[in-house]
Amino acid sequence: MDDFHYRDGELYCEGVRLSEVAAEVGTPLYVYSRGTLVEHASKVRAAFAELNPLVCFAVKSCPNIHVLSALAESGCGMDVVSGGELRRARLAGVDPSRIVFAGVGKTDSEIRDALRGGARPGEEPGDPIGLFNIESEPEYEVLATAARSMGVRARAALRVNPGVKAGGHAYVETATESSKFGVDLDRAAQLLERFSHEKHLRLSGVHLHIGSSIVTPEPYAEAIARVLAMIDTLAAKGVTVDTLDIGGGFGADYQTGDAPTAAEFARVIVPMLKGRVERGLRIVIEPGRSISANAGVLLTRVLYVKLSGGGARKFVVCDAGMNTLIRPALYDAFHFIWPTSVSPQHEPIRRSATMDLPGLETCDVVGPVCESGDFFAKDRLMPMVARGDLLAVFAAGAYGMSMASRYNSHPLPAEVLVSGTHAKVVRRRETLDDLVEHELVLGG
Repeated sequence: MDDFHYRDGELYCEGVRLSEVAAEVGTPLYVYSRGTLVEHASKVRAAFAELNPLVCFAVKSCPNIHVLSALAESGCGMDVVSGGELRRARLAGVDPSRIVFAGVGKTDSEIRDALRGGARPGEEPGDPIGLFNIESEPEYEVLATAARSMGVRARAALRVNPGVKAGGHAYVETATESSKFGVDLDRAAQLLERFSHEKHLRLSGVHLHIGSSIVTPEPYAEAIARVLAMIDTLAAKGVTVDTLDIGGGFGADYQTGDAPTAAEFARVIVPMLKGRVERGLRIVIEPGRSISANAGVLLTRVLYVKLSGGGARKFVVCDAGMNTLIRPALYDAFHFIWPTSVSPQHEPIRRSATMDLPGLETCDVVGPVCESGDFFAKDRLMPMVARGDLLAVFAAGAYGMSMASRYNSHPLPAEVLVSGTHAKVVRRRETLDDLVEHELVLGG
């Protein structure tokens, strides 16, 4: 199902025409399809059903509370990496037992909040979250000390670095020797043996997250095989590992056909783990962009069309920029960009860097930020556009709004969630007053 589609030359999200939403709410604007979010999450659960996994959506990819609530209602737990994400997950109605907490730099206050189940100040503390994914021996000791002082018992998994190269960009490779994440397998085995019987923080799990935007299952197979060998060595010493969190990182289709489906990843991973699950191993999976990327678009209005170099180069200047969507500037990432209103001959049948359609022109799509790196696309073929036209930046549901900033003092954009024929604003657009609210000195 493609919930972002053209009908009579107009781009729709489910049953809502996006030009009408932009006219009412303004731009820049993120629009998400509830149907796509739920469908993608369901496909992950179905693909890995034989493992009966806890599927925890990676909140960092798309943290809007209404998005999280929709996914929680569909059966997802949440993977959080900060106290703020934990608060969002709890506000979205996620049970603490279905929350896993990763990250190399958990603060003392974040740890204590998570040991209270993410209870808000003034609320009765709850049980600790389901699983802490810890990344070092010092972190384990801080967490264990906090759990003892609070008189609670929590469960932890140790993030291991299996030395596997995987990911769509050097910045999202997380399992090589130069990575700040996890501990090597030899050290991991020592720590699991040492802390497996600690009363207040039982270390009985292993966590993997080998990278992001991975478009082949082979790195997962290599990493899992190395970890399973370590688990077997520990078992021979009487140390039981009862949980394996295989992380996320599954790629998404930024161009049509870019990434394998969840079922294709599962065909390699499930046979490796099915027998162990039958013997009691619990599996956690943490997908993010594979659920949310193609569930969202960024809408931006053309401000100016500028010719340079004697007319040799055309710039389409938009009201969204690297402050709104930083992925092209940060990762040189590709996003398909197309007008929301086109002639029938320009309705795209696929999303690609090269479009074999008549009457296209080459242009750079750029933003208003005072940086030369502020661009969405360079030398991109698109239909001719003019001031006031509306463009859609596709596959912007992951790491779009979540990485947006107020650089150059631009207010953050609004967000809309579409369900069927209903479009709901789920984050209002910031105002100029919002930008300075925390800086104003009250009382002179």
